Amino acid sequence: MLRIAVPNKGSLSEPAVDMLREAGYRQRRDARELVLPDPDNDVEFFYLRPRDVAVYVGAGTVDVGITGRDLLLDSGSPAVEHLPLAFGRSTFRFATTAGTLTDVAQVARRRVATSYPVLVAQHLRDQGVEPAAVVRLDGAVESAIRLGVADVIADVVETGTTLRAAGLETFGEPILRSEAVLIRHASAEEPPGLDVLTRRLQGVLTAHEYVLMDYDVPLELVEAAVAITPGLESPTVSPLHNREWAAVRAMVRRDQTNRVMDALYDVGARAILVTSIHACRL
Repeated sequence: MLRIAVPNKGSLSEPAVDMLREAGYRQRRDARELVLPDPDNDVEFFYLRPRDVAVYVGAGTVDVGITGRDLLLDSGSPAVEHLPLAFGRSTFRFATTAGTLTDVAQVARRRVATSYPVLVAQHLRDQGVEPAAVVRLDGAVESAIRLGVADVIADVVETGTTLRAAGLETFGEPILRSEAVLIRHASAEEPPGLDVLTRRLQGVLTAHEYVLMDYDVPLELVEAAVAITPGLESPTVSPLHNREWAAVRAMVRRDQTNRVMDALYDVGARAILVTSIHACRL
């Protein structure tokens, strides 16, 4: 039975549960449940603190888990990234008092406050920068400079509104671009059942990324139309009762839907329909 760790709270929890449910797995209905067997799919779920998931996977207590890339790298665990999951995206950056620093090299001999000390310390080593100290804080990192705890902070930045309210601004290149990832132990052997879980999650990701597009087009315009919608391997082209027309079906990237519809209409396609994909296997 494949043992899977799932975040039990925080911004990663609900999207992770939704993705697993879309992949056909049973999920808990009561937030107090810490363990949930799913014998029909030969898996067992363990609901853990997001920061602890990589530790349990690295120790072999569970086989795989869902956590953030930033949390994985900060854990020091021998777990490794297996599959990016395209949610929970964030950017991790340095920030300090507005108008003071412009480059990461200037962090040398300064105190850095962060909730991710391992990740930050490793990044600075990789850049050849030696800070005065890396101070670990579990929250409210934005206040560290004003309170005299640090000269620089390193934190997750989304819009930057919170930083600006604290009189801070980001500088230098991002430390990391993070997202939710499926992780496993770094050992060479993959646990039994991981291939099925991977295919199911990839199917959900594809269903989120693509839509199914159907349209009718005159026979003499089929080649021009399918050049716009080549699909993944090749589109399906079927005859219609009116033998001068054909029906075409193809997968199209969701974020290009309206542009593709406009292009098809300009070519001469009509009755253009778009359908969401619930699940798929490629």
